[in-house]
Amino acid sequence: MTSSQDAVTGGAQGAEETEASSAETFVADVLDVVHAIPPGRVLTYGDVAALVGRGGPRQVGKVMSQWGSLVPWWRVLRAGGAPPTGHEQRALKHYRDEGTPLRADGERVDLKTARWSPE
Repeated sequence: MTSSQDAVTGGAQGAEETEASSAETFVADVLDVVHAIPPGRVLTYGDVAALVGRGGPRQVGKVMSQWGSLVPWWRVLRAGGAPPTGHEQRALKHYRDEGTPLRADGERVDLKTARWSPE
């Protein structure tokens, strides 16, 4: 292999390592934000992305689907205040236990009251 091939291969490998490191950092940052949400308060997937400073709601949702069990996952909601899909009943129990403000329908969180804003 020539030195130019080594440089190309090393460059590609270096880029992959940087990308993997960036993905790991994003996961850690999302989990840190979610871990910081106090009991009785919530954020939307988009709120978490904004606090992390990169990604968007879908990327945060992907992190939560894979790693959310490590943090209080029920404190991250869809934009309309609905609990995470497939976990509605478990999430509602957590909301009631923590005193999270719910809307009149009792099925969604009152985001105006419950949304957390870190200081």
